[in-house]
Amino acid sequence: MCGIIGILGNHEVSPQLVDALKRLEYRGYDSAGVATVDATGQLSRRRAVGKLVNLSDLLVHRPLTGHAGIGHTRWATHGAATEVNAHPHQSGPVAVVHNGIIENFRELRAELADRGIMPESQTDTETVALLTAHHLDQGLSPVEAARATLTHLQGAFALAFLFQDQPDLLIAARKGSPLAVGHGDKEMYLGSDAVALAPFTDRITYLEDGDHAVLTRAGVQIWDAEGHQVHRATARIDVGATVIDRAGHRHFMAKEIAEQPVVIGDVLNHYVKGDRIVLPDGLNFADLDRVTLVGCGTAHLAGHVAKYWFEQLAGLPCDIDVASEFRYREPPLSDRSLFIAVSQSGETADTLAALHYARGKVARTVGLVNVGTSAIARDADMALPTLAGIEVSVASSKAFTCQLAVLAVLALKAAHDRGRLDDAALTAHLRDLRAIPALLAQALALSDDCRMQADWLAQARDVLYLGRGALYPVALEGALKLKELSYIHAEGYASGELKHGPIALIDGDVPVVVLAPHDALFDKTISNMQEVMARHGQVLLISDAAGIAAAGDGITASLALPTGGGVFQPILYAVPMQYLAYHTAVAKGTDVDQPRNLAKSVTVE
Repeated sequence: MCGIIGILGNHEVSPQLVDALKRLEYRGYDSAGVATVDATGQLSRRRAVGKLVNLSDLLVHRPLTGHAGIGHTRWATHGAATEVNAHPHQSGPVAVVHNGIIENFRELRAELADRGIMPESQTDTETVALLTAHHLDQGLSPVEAARATLTHLQGAFALAFLFQDQPDLLIAARKGSPLAVGHGDKEMYLGSDAVALAPFTDRITYLEDGDHAVLTRAGVQIWDAEGHQVHRATARIDVGATVIDRAGHRHFMAKEIAEQPVVIGDVLNHYVKGDRIVLPDGLNFADLDRVTLVGCGTAHLAGHVAKYWFEQLAGLPCDIDVASEFRYREPPLSDRSLFIAVSQSGETADTLAALHYARGKVARTVGLVNVGTSAIARDADMALPTLAGIEVSVASSKAFTCQLAVLAVLALKAAHDRGRLDDAALTAHLRDLRAIPALLAQALALSDDCRMQADWLAQARDVLYLGRGALYPVALEGALKLKELSYIHAEGYASGELKHGPIALIDGDVPVVVLAPHDALFDKTISNMQEVMARHGQVLLISDAAGIAAAGDGITASLALPTGGGVFQPILYAVPMQYLAYHTAVAKGTDVDQPRNLAKSVTVE
């Protein structure tokens, strides 16, 4: 959500800022802008609504010069996506870009209004610029003015300040939202994440919560929340791991779906050695009495699948919760329980807050994340990487299945630790899990079949998804993907719930996607499918060859997945969910990689 870039360079920064913002497009945005300080010390900005090409076109006609600048991609919160609400916000000699939400901006606006200082925009961010300019008017230096402003702010934010007549100064602050400093050769950089900074440097310093930093071309000085000057470690990033390339695919999502056999193989190679499960510091489930899984969106649904595995394999009670609701209902937590925060970015605001709520109340907290340097990874007792690599498309695919793979390993470890699986049974389940990458490679061949079904689905106004057992949350994920990408209303239901309301929606115009592997629950699911067809519902059955043969006549279409994977089949069934959504979006002409109104990393509540 939103993206920040800042550069103190030795060359014209305007094109560099735009290029860096392009690398942050995956976070989601609806307007963009840059500000620079030129050779005369003049502070100027350009802003545009919509895609970055609009900002690029504007800069062709109205160029900005200067070797110091800041840029931003905005995902609208306070105020619509308009040029006046786009960042950077400027008040006299200061320009500001901001991720997050200033929760007390209305109170601050009222105080400024009493001084005759009025905003031009509807945003909370402009208040930061107005307040800083006011402090400058009181005779404070830029650093003093920024610090004075920070003391008044409540909420979550990542901020970058740029000042007129200060071509060798950037000020950064972080509270809640991520922010990183990049080190160059007599150049310094600032960015929302390493992806934005990778073209410039491989040396990164991550600001901690409450930090503010003063950047010049000579280096950076950092102060913590208590005002003490501190040292933060500089890490080397793998620049190769931050490469953003469609690799010949039409969309990033198509590339990321196709990468799943490889990245899940990487997960299993990382966590499974022979017939042993290897975790970073020997996590033992023998003394635990419960697991709590928390996430948002697709991450929450990955936890929902894992609930079935933990309870069925390990006999370990498992609670699954939506992160945005978790701490507000103040759930009681056992000091013998494990808390697992699932997040692709590791910066999801609600999930991070849930983790903070759980700390000190449970035996241990685990951050299951794709970014090892993220806030959740740092704040949890143990960080488990999902090893998906950069996922650019806003709608998650490989990050979801990598989360499932790590959670499957954890569930098997729990079952073995608790004596529910002996060595032989563990080996058998690990064999099933190791089969998943090859099965996924076969499932990728369904792309063309899904494309054929997409022409049908693209005409629908509503689509239902049905599944039983661990396929129920996969049905939820299928519906979520279709909504995200094609803007078609879709709902996922447990198959047995069909008669308790959703069946009222069934008619000849409503496609119903049924997930039904030929397993112990197959007959139950097919019974529900027959109820759909009896009411003229159009069924797309997703099963294996045996299931499709046993289903009989009357279905509209079918997709055949390979047999195998044991209890871990839900990972396999994610592929047709992804392809159906992808090809339906392509058929409708929507923006596959950057759906409207969505952000990749939701760092505000």
